[in-house]
Amino acid sequence: MDAFFDIVVIGAGIAGASLAAAIGARARVLVIEAEERPGYHTTGRSAAFWTESYGGPGVQPLTTASGPVLRQLGVLTRREALTLGREGQEAQVAAFAERYLAAGVQVEVLDRMGVEGRLPQLRTGWACGALEPSCCDIDVARLHHHYLAQARNAGTQLWCRAALTRAERVGPLWHLVLSDERKVATAILVNAAGAWADAVARVTGARPLGITPYRRTIAQLAVEPAAPEDLPLVLDISESFYFKPESGRLWLSPHDETRSIPCDAAPEEIDVALAIDRFGQVVDWQIQRVEHRWAGLRSFAPDRMPVYGFAPDQPAFFWFAGQGGFGIQTAPAAAELGARLILGEQGGEIDPAPYSPMRFT
Repeated sequence: MDAFFDIVVIGAGIAGASLAAAIGARARVLVIEAEERPGYHTTGRSAAFWTESYGGPGVQPLTTASGPVLRQLGVLTRREALTLGREGQEAQVAAFAERYLAAGVQVEVLDRMGVEGRLPQLRTGWACGALEPSCCDIDVARLHHHYLAQARNAGTQLWCRAALTRAERVGPLWHLVLSDERKVATAILVNAAGAWADAVARVTGARPLGITPYRRTIAQLAVEPAAPEDLPLVLDISESFYFKPESGRLWLSPHDETRSIPCDAAPEEIDVALAIDRFGQVVDWQIQRVEHRWAGLRSFAPDRMPVYGFAPDQPAFFWFAGQGGFGIQTAPAAAELGARLILGEQGGEIDPAPYSPMRFT
């Protein structure tokens, strides 16, 4: 055996990096990453916003609890979010606002005139909106680098180009074999492998939970008039698009969810075309050119809630996965919760029960 660690974390994206930072000072931790660099997949391809309603009511407590930490780290820039409703969707938008107001999120319902004040050249057919003043852009790279540096300073080791190829439980320890042929022993194995979470479970003999990757597409557009920097993040209540300004350009997504195998996701032309068509139904802006396009994978458990906790069938195998597209905006609270569960600590702001893998037994 080449090395022993108290905890081995699989995956160096935002999930693995934030968790390693939270536990690194209290345990000997190794993070293994299959790619050449951390955050190559979903973390590095995020649309980069923090919105309390994004991900649904089950995710909102994690997002809200993460806000103060993200502000303290200086990675948030105020944006606002505007969720649009068409004619006939007024009640749906009102119910959306009431749901999050009840959870303590600031939401204001706007009529068409109020929407036009924030979204110029709005086309006909749009009747109302729900405004969230707390929405912010996230500096994802800075946040990810912060967690990697914090973990490193606490003594955590990071091995890249080191995929898990074999895992065997021998007595109280996991014996691991990596793709670079190194062998490692650990007491606790953490699955923060994102789209590869179920594949990792199969290697260890743990029961997969049905965590499924879905492709999400984003295109960067040059538009006329140029996207104003104070434009809100604009979504619709039917979840068929979102867009936001970025350095004088527009980032646009058709809010697609195309089931995928775990892979290096690439955008499909049809999804970019779909996004542009939907955007053209919202505002009367001219698209000058598509400058860049990319895709990432968002991985969901069957109930679309994240999974944090020890596997019922493998008590030293910890799930930290299924975070969909909200793993970055919930990173501080999720890492604190995960660290508390792994280290057996009591207390904490977030109730772990809704996120436990026990719900699938």
